[in-house]
Amino acid sequence: MPSFDIVNELNMNEVDNAVNQAAKEIQQRYDFKGSNSTVEREEKIIKINSQDEAKVNAVIDVLQSKMAKRGISIQSLDIGKVEPAGGGRAKVEIKLKEGIDKEQAKNIVKKIKDTKLKVQPSIQGDTVRVSGKKIDDLQEVIGFLKGEELSIPVDFQNFRD
Repeated sequence: MPSFDIVNELNMNEVDNAVNQAAKEIQQRYDFKGSNSTVEREEKIIKINSQDEAKVNAVIDVLQSKMAKRGISIQSLDIGKVEPAGGGRAKVEIKLKEGIDKEQAKNIVKKIKDTKLKVQPSIQGDTVRVSGKKIDDLQEVIGFLKGEELSIPVDFQNFRD
C-alpha cells in the first residue's frame, strides 16, 4: 500500500551556516560597531546578546534573513522574550522547533480527514504517516497540505509504492 511521511526536520548544517553568516555580517556592519553583538548556537538554542533591545531586534532580523536565504523556514524559530542582561545589555534565546508535536499532528490528521480522500493518516511519534490505495490520492494530500497554513513547516519523505 503506497504511503509517505509528513515530517518537520531542520538541516542543522544550514542552520549553522546561517548563524555564522549572521555573525559575520554583524561584525562588518557599521550600525553594529561597538555594540559587541553576538550570535551563537548551542544544540537547539540560538543565543543573541547585544547592547540594547533595539540592537537585539536588529540582530534577529539579520538572522531571519540569513535563515530564509538558506531555505530554513522562519516558522522553525521560536523567538523568546528579550530580557535584560548584566551591564545594561539585552539578550534573547531562540529555540529551534523540530518534529511535530501531538497537538499539531492531530490538527494535520483532522485536515487530511476533512478532505474526504480515501487515505488513512496516522500519528507515529513526531511524524504523520499517510497511506492509501491510490498514489493519486496521496499526491492530492501533498498538494492540499502545501496550500494550507500550518503552524510549522512540513516536508514529505519516504514516498513508497
